[in-house]
Amino acid sequence: MDGPWLLGENPLPGRWSPGGPPHVWLLRIGDHAPVPPEEYERVLDAGERERAAAFIRQLHRERYVAAHLGLRSLLGAYLGLDPAAVELTREPCPGCGGPHGRPAVAGATGLHFNLSHTGDLALFAFADTPIGADVETEQPESVVAEVARMLHPLETAELDALPLAERPLAFARCWTRKEAYLKGTGTGLSESPAVTYVGSGAAPASPPGWTLTDVAVGEGHAGAVAVAVA
Repeated sequence: MDGPWLLGENPLPGRWSPGGPPHVWLLRIGDHAPVPPEEYERVLDAGERERAAAFIRQLHRERYVAAHLGLRSLLGAYLGLDPAAVELTREPCPGCGGPHGRPAVAGATGLHFNLSHTGDLALFAFADTPIGADVETEQPESVVAEVARMLHPLETAELDALPLAERPLAFARCWTRKEAYLKGTGTGLSESPAVTYVGSGAAPASPPGWTLTDVAVGEGHAGAVAVAVA
Protein backbone atom coordinates (compact mmCIF):
# COMPACT_ATOMS: atom_id res chain seq x y z
CA MET A 1 0.00 0.00 0.00
CA ASP A 2 1.38 3.41 -0.94
CA GLY A 3 1.93 6.17 1.58
CA PRO A 4 2.92 6.29 5.24
CA TRP A 5 0.98 4.53 7.95
CA LEU A 6 0.73 5.63 11.55
CA LEU A 7 1.62 2.94 14.08
CA GLY A 8 1.74 4.33 17.56
CA GLU A 9 0.06 5.09 20.84
CA ASN A 10 0.29 8.89 21.26
CA PRO A 11 -0.34 11.69 20.77
CA LEU A 12 -3.94 11.62 19.59
CA PRO A 13 -4.45 12.67 15.96
CA GLY A 14 -6.18 15.78 14.71
CA ARG A 15 -9.34 15.90 12.60
CA TRP A 16 -9.62 13.27 9.88
CA SER A 17 -8.28 14.49 6.53
CA PRO A 18 -9.83 12.62 3.57
CA GLY A 19 -7.59 11.49 0.76
CA GLY A 20 -4.68 10.22 2.82
CA PRO A 21 -3.50 6.67 3.56
CA PRO A 22 -5.08 4.47 6.22
CA HIS A 23 -4.08 5.14 9.83
CA VAL A 24 -3.21 2.16 12.01
CA TRP A 25 -2.72 2.39 15.77
CA LEU A 26 -1.49 -0.24 18.21
CA LEU A 27 -2.35 -0.06 21.91
CA ARG A 28 -0.35 -2.17 24.37
CA ILE A 29 -2.85 -2.33 27.19
CA GLY A 30 -0.39 -3.75 29.70
CA ASP A 31 1.64 -0.53 29.53
CA HIS A 32 -1.21 1.45 31.10
CA ALA A 33 -2.85 1.42 34.53
CA PRO A 34 -6.46 0.12 34.64
CA VAL A 35 -9.14 2.79 34.30
CA PRO A 36 -11.46 3.07 37.35
CA PRO A 37 -15.17 2.35 36.69
CA GLU A 38 -16.19 5.90 37.62
CA GLU A 39 -14.07 7.14 34.72
CA TYR A 40 -14.90 4.65 31.96
CA GLU A 41 -18.61 4.42 32.73
CA ARG A 42 -18.95 8.11 31.78
CA VAL A 43 -17.46 7.46 28.35
CA LEU A 44 -18.78 4.05 27.29
CA ASP A 45 -22.37 3.66 26.10
CA ALA A 46 -24.96 1.40 27.71
CA GLY A 47 -24.12 -1.59 25.52
CA GLU A 48 -20.40 -1.30 26.21
CA ARG A 49 -20.97 -0.93 29.95
CA GLU A 50 -23.20 -4.00 29.92
CA ARG A 51 -20.61 -6.00 28.03
CA ALA A 52 -17.84 -4.88 30.39
CA ALA A 53 -19.89 -5.86 33.44
CA ALA A 54 -20.51 -9.32 31.99
CA PHE A 55 -16.84 -10.33 32.10
CA ILE A 56 -16.14 -12.72 34.95
CA ARG A 57 -12.40 -12.06 35.06
CA GLN A 58 -11.25 -8.56 35.96
CA LEU A 59 -8.34 -8.82 33.52
CA HIS A 60 -10.68 -9.43 30.59
CA ARG A 61 -12.87 -6.51 31.67
CA GLU A 62 -9.88 -4.18 31.87
CA ARG A 63 -8.69 -5.18 28.40
CA TYR A 64 -12.15 -4.70 26.87
CA VAL A 65 -12.55 -1.30 28.53
CA ALA A 66 -9.09 -0.13 27.44
CA ALA A 67 -9.71 -1.16 23.82
CA HIS A 68 -13.05 0.64 23.65
CA LEU A 69 -11.76 3.74 25.39
CA GLY A 70 -8.92 3.78 22.88
CA LEU A 71 -11.34 3.49 19.98
CA ARG A 72 -13.55 6.27 21.30
CA SER A 73 -10.56 8.53 21.97
CA LEU A 74 -9.31 8.13 18.40
CA LEU A 75 -12.75 8.53 16.84
CA GLY A 76 -13.43 11.55 19.00
CA ALA A 77 -10.17 13.16 17.90
CA TYR A 78 -10.81 12.41 14.21
CA LEU A 79 -14.40 13.67 14.31
CA GLY A 80 -13.95 16.59 16.73
CA LEU A 81 -16.22 15.01 19.34
CA ASP A 82 -15.99 14.19 23.01
CA PRO A 83 -15.30 10.42 23.16
CA ALA A 84 -18.53 9.98 25.14
CA ALA A 85 -20.49 11.67 22.33
CA VAL A 86 -19.37 9.15 19.69
CA GLU A 87 -22.50 7.12 18.83
CA LEU A 88 -21.40 3.68 17.70
CA THR A 89 -23.70 1.69 15.44
CA ARG A 90 -23.59 -1.09 12.84
CA GLU A 91 -24.13 -1.00 9.11
CA PRO A 92 -26.54 -3.55 7.59
CA CYS A 93 -25.05 -6.99 7.04
CA PRO A 94 -24.34 -7.41 3.30
CA GLY A 95 -25.61 -10.98 3.50
CA CYS A 96 -28.89 -10.76 5.40
CA GLY A 97 -29.45 -7.05 5.94
CA GLY A 98 -29.43 -7.41 9.73
CA PRO A 99 -27.83 -4.77 12.00
CA HIS A 100 -24.54 -6.62 12.47
CA GLY A 101 -22.38 -5.45 9.58
CA ARG A 102 -19.36 -3.14 9.75
CA PRO A 103 -19.08 -0.83 12.77
CA ALA A 104 -19.81 2.83 12.12
CA VAL A 105 -20.41 6.16 13.84
CA ALA A 106 -23.98 7.38 13.50
CA GLY A 107 -24.16 10.47 11.31
CA ALA A 108 -20.50 10.36 10.30
CA THR A 109 -19.54 9.96 6.64
CA GLY A 110 -16.17 9.55 4.99
CA LEU A 111 -14.46 7.75 7.87
CA HIS A 112 -14.41 3.97 8.19
CA PHE A 113 -12.83 2.11 11.09
CA ASN A 114 -12.25 -1.27 12.66
CA LEU A 115 -11.02 -2.63 15.98
CA SER A 116 -9.45 -5.93 16.98
CA HIS A 117 -7.94 -6.99 20.28
CA THR A 118 -6.25 -10.06 21.68
CA GLY A 119 -4.52 -10.42 25.03
CA ASP A 120 -3.11 -7.01 25.93
CA LEU A 121 -2.98 -5.76 22.32
CA ALA A 122 -5.61 -3.65 20.56
CA LEU A 123 -5.33 -2.75 16.87
CA PHE A 124 -7.28 0.20 15.43
CA ALA A 125 -7.55 1.01 11.72
CA PHE A 126 -9.13 4.01 9.94
CA ALA A 127 -9.58 4.82 6.24
CA ASP A 128 -11.69 6.64 3.67
CA THR A 129 -13.05 3.31 2.41
CA PRO A 130 -14.27 0.18 4.22
CA ILE A 131 -11.51 -1.33 6.32
CA GLY A 132 -11.02 -4.40 8.48
CA ALA A 133 -8.34 -5.16 11.06
CA ASP A 134 -7.34 -8.24 12.99
CA VAL A 135 -4.67 -9.12 15.55
CA GLU A 136 -4.13 -12.63 16.86
CA THR A 137 -1.85 -14.52 19.23
CA GLU A 138 0.09 -17.39 17.67
CA GLN A 139 -1.54 -20.73 18.51
CA PRO A 140 0.17 -24.05 19.30
CA GLU A 141 0.63 -26.49 16.44
CA SER A 142 -2.14 -28.73 17.81
CA VAL A 143 -4.67 -25.91 17.34
CA VAL A 144 -3.23 -25.03 13.94
CA ALA A 145 -3.60 -28.64 12.77
CA GLU A 146 -7.28 -28.65 13.70
CA VAL A 147 -8.31 -25.24 12.39
CA ALA A 148 -6.20 -25.34 9.22
CA ARG A 149 -8.72 -27.79 7.72
CA MET A 150 -11.21 -24.89 7.64
CA LEU A 151 -9.07 -22.72 5.37
CA HIS A 152 -8.97 -22.40 1.60
CA PRO A 153 -7.56 -25.67 0.16
CA LEU A 154 -4.46 -23.89 -1.16
CA GLU A 155 -3.79 -22.38 2.28
CA THR A 156 -4.18 -25.77 3.94
CA ALA A 157 -1.71 -27.23 1.45
CA GLU A 158 0.76 -24.41 2.13
CA LEU A 159 0.65 -25.07 5.86
CA ASP A 160 0.96 -28.82 5.41
CA ALA A 161 4.14 -28.28 3.38
CA LEU A 162 5.86 -26.36 6.19
CA PRO A 163 7.95 -27.80 9.01
CA LEU A 164 5.91 -28.07 12.23
CA ALA A 165 7.84 -25.26 13.91
CA GLU A 166 6.94 -22.78 11.14
CA ARG A 167 3.23 -23.50 10.99
CA PRO A 168 1.97 -21.39 13.96
CA LEU A 169 3.32 -18.12 12.51
CA ALA A 170 2.17 -18.94 8.97
CA PHE A 171 -1.29 -19.85 10.24
CA ALA A 172 -1.51 -16.65 12.31
CA ARG A 173 -0.59 -14.58 9.24
CA CYS A 174 -3.24 -16.34 7.17
CA TRP A 175 -5.97 -16.10 9.80
CA THR A 176 -5.46 -12.41 10.55
CA ARG A 177 -5.55 -11.59 6.83
CA LYS A 178 -8.74 -13.57 6.42
CA GLU A 179 -10.43 -12.04 9.47
CA ALA A 180 -9.38 -8.53 8.44
CA TYR A 181 -10.85 -9.04 4.96
CA LEU A 182 -14.10 -10.56 6.24
CA LYS A 183 -14.50 -7.80 8.82
CA GLY A 184 -13.87 -5.26 6.08
CA THR A 185 -16.59 -6.69 3.86
CA GLY A 186 -18.94 -6.83 6.85
CA THR A 187 -19.76 -10.51 6.38
CA GLY A 188 -17.49 -11.79 9.13
CA LEU A 189 -17.30 -15.54 9.57
CA SER A 190 -20.77 -15.97 8.09
CA GLU A 191 -18.61 -16.54 4.99
CA SER A 192 -16.68 -19.78 5.28
CA PRO A 193 -12.91 -19.29 5.78
CA ALA A 194 -12.48 -21.74 2.89
CA VAL A 195 -13.95 -19.38 0.28
CA THR A 196 -11.41 -16.58 -0.17
CA TYR A 197 -7.68 -17.17 -0.65
CA VAL A 198 -5.39 -14.74 1.22
CA GLY A 199 -2.27 -16.91 1.53
CA SER A 200 -0.07 -17.94 4.44
CA GLY A 201 3.31 -16.91 3.02
CA ALA A 202 5.41 -13.85 3.67
CA ALA A 203 3.29 -11.66 1.37
CA PRO A 204 -0.54 -11.61 1.47
CA ALA A 205 -2.69 -12.34 -1.57
CA SER A 206 -5.21 -9.50 -1.82
CA PRO A 207 -8.75 -10.47 -2.92
CA PRO A 208 -10.19 -8.51 -5.86
CA GLY A 209 -11.14 -4.98 -4.84
CA TRP A 210 -9.11 -5.07 -1.62
CA THR A 211 -5.57 -4.41 -0.43
CA LEU A 212 -4.27 -6.68 2.33
CA THR A 213 -1.28 -5.57 4.40
CA ASP A 214 0.43 -7.34 7.28
CA VAL A 215 1.05 -5.21 10.37
CA ALA A 216 4.01 -5.87 12.67
CA VAL A 217 2.59 -6.13 16.19
CA GLY A 218 5.36 -7.92 18.07
CA GLU A 219 6.75 -11.39 18.56
CA GLY A 220 4.21 -14.12 19.15
CA HIS A 221 1.43 -12.21 17.39
CA ALA A 222 0.26 -11.39 13.89
CA GLY A 223 -1.75 -8.47 12.57
CA ALA A 224 -3.32 -7.48 9.27
CA VAL A 225 -5.44 -4.74 7.72
CA ALA A 226 -7.71 -5.02 4.67
CA VAL A 227 -8.75 -1.84 2.84
CA ALA A 228 -11.32 -1.60 0.04
CA VAL A 229 -9.86 -0.10 -3.13
CA ALA A 230 -11.48 3.23 -3.89
